[in-house]
Amino acid sequence: MSALVRTLGLFFVALGIGIPSVCVAGPQSSPSESPATPKTTVPPLPRLPRENLLIWRDAAGEQHPVKTVDDWKQRRAEILKGMQAVMGPLPGDSKRSPLAPETVEEVDCGTYVRRLITFQSEPGSRVPAYLCIPKSLLEDKTGKKQAPAVLCLHGTDNVVGHGTVVGLGTRPNRQYAAELAERGFVTLAPNYPKLAKYQPDLAKLGWDSGTLKAIWDNIRGLDLLESLPFVKPGGFGAIGHSLGGHNSVYTAVFDVRITTVVSSCGLDSFLDYYGGEESKWLPDKGWTQQLYMPRLANYHGKLADIPFDFHELIGALAPRHVLIIAPTRDHNFQAASVDRIAKSAGAIFALYNHPDHLAVEHPDCEHDFPPEMRERAYRLFEETLRK
Repeated sequence: MSALVRTLGLFFVALGIGIPSVCVAGPQSSPSESPATPKTTVPPLPRLPRENLLIWRDAAGEQHPVKTVDDWKQRRAEILKGMQAVMGPLPGDSKRSPLAPETVEEVDCGTYVRRLITFQSEPGSRVPAYLCIPKSLLEDKTGKKQAPAVLCLHGTDNVVGHGTVVGLGTRPNRQYAAELAERGFVTLAPNYPKLAKYQPDLAKLGWDSGTLKAIWDNIRGLDLLESLPFVKPGGFGAIGHSLGGHNSVYTAVFDVRITTVVSSCGLDSFLDYYGGEESKWLPDKGWTQQLYMPRLANYHGKLADIPFDFHELIGALAPRHVLIIAPTRDHNFQAASVDRIAKSAGAIFALYNHPDHLAVEHPDCEHDFPPEMRERAYRLFEETLRK
């Protein structure tokens, strides 16, 4: 059993809901079939409604109302299968190589130290990342002082990549990894694959999408944080803007060690992306680019059939703490669409008796992460990770 599956199991047992399936089963043959038996093609069942998460489907394809958390587990498992049908299957121990972290550079940033490191996320792939450590942790002579850690995922930047979140880029309002370190959090900011200087060969490494490669790198980043003696155990935060906003959601769906998620300008329904403009779904456009999910191009002209959407992904995060920041004038993602997503997902947070764990903020700005919204996010991490 992999370390990730053990971690998932412990977390869900603690919640009393069991572990969700993250494996996609291959096609099965009936024992009575022989090579001479004519094969018939059974069309896939239509996806369950994204706007109503209180429906689940049994093995026979019959639909039932979600009345309990156990019912929801059935729907959640189908959501994870839908994700992997597009992203590719989440790997197991065959990809879990020794992390072997190496420090490339160390910079004194006043109250914290910023290290540029690399770690091995899988055989043949080393991920560059910024690790920010408050000096109070490094100066502790007892070796017992710990602080909570936050995974800080950057937006689209092909110049400095993950440098944006530690304040090295030219864009304002992106330095959340540095600001959280100043507040006493340990932060890890891995670079997204195929951006800036991090150019892994996805095909050679066996990845079906850049999205899943990024998720795996992030999962391995959490493994790295768990190995550090000054990191407080018991749950991590994840925060991201734009690309980092949906990257944080995707990663948290698969890895429940992330207990608090902040997504800024990172999502709306696939049906509403750029107002539903179909040209955005042609091969190598928008979501269908190699560094995202190329298989989504198969849904050009039939977006309603995409087997997962953010309604389901946000619902799959329940009952953890989730903050979605959706500016009213965002040109990428529609604020009204985010409200519809939150309404659908809210039913699952209510099922867990934690409707207050899902929050949406609508700052009056464009595609940005303004100071007051970052402050809102930091307060949430203070409240949930320092307990």
